[in-house]
Amino acid sequence: MTTEDFIIALFCRIHDVMKDIPKHSRANLYPSEIVTLGVLFALKGVGYRAFYRWLVRDFKHLFPKLPERTRLFRLFAAHQDWTNHFLAESSLLSVIDSYGIELIHPIREGRSEQQIGRKGLSNKRWIVGGKLCFLLNHLGQVIGWECATANVHDTTFHPLIRRFEDRTVVFSDFGFHAKEGDPANLKVCEPFRHNERMIVETVLSMLTTVCHYKKVMHRVWNYFQARLAFTMAVFNLLVGWDGFHPDPDGFVHLSIASFSL
Repeated sequence: MTTEDFIIALFCRIHDVMKDIPKHSRANLYPSEIVTLGVLFALKGVGYRAFYRWLVRDFKHLFPKLPERTRLFRLFAAHQDWTNHFLAESSLLSVIDSYGIELIHPIREGRSEQQIGRKGLSNKRWIVGGKLCFLLNHLGQVIGWECATANVHDTTFHPLIRRFEDRTVVFSDFGFHAKEGDPANLKVCEPFRHNERMIVETVLSMLTTVCHYKKVMHRVWNYFQARLAFTMAVFNLLVGWDGFHPDPDGFVHLSIASFSL
């Protein structure tokens, strides 16, 4: 499948979900076109200018009413809530984890009054940036997510766990355990127990290698949130592209590498 064929197929899948959302009378792009462009940006994993150059050079004929660059990314930020249509359904068991995303090098901390990231630990190293917390169902699809600056403790995301209190049991590491007040549906797992939590590492590996997600260059928090939202949407769209087919042992192999742009 060529990249153009993939973009067309991706648009069709997105449009099937969003066909009931009306187009504003003064808008140039349909909602499904905006979301398609947003998930392509998240999948491409490059900066604003590089993505827009690639889009105009190779695929402008697919989006003839493409707005200018800054207008396009303002649309992503304004309509990021549309990505909620692509979150998966919860299951009986879920896993949760957090993921540090670097925004600037630590040596540059404090140089700008507009700095949106904060210093925190991620994988035993200091970063200045944000933290993504995501909740996965038993198939590895994202059912919910939140974000904060990198300096917050994982217990900050307890409201995300409580949101699914009546629907799923959430497995976590000790980072989500508080001295008191843990959500009723939180199960803190001992190290080297409950191998089902390893699905988190698979998902993080795909986000890092395919979406180049470990370091991004956003300077406005709303645009950073939009990047996260579209990344969660594109992951769900791609990981289940051909359905979920377990092997003879019942294990479902997840991969989005073939969609790398």
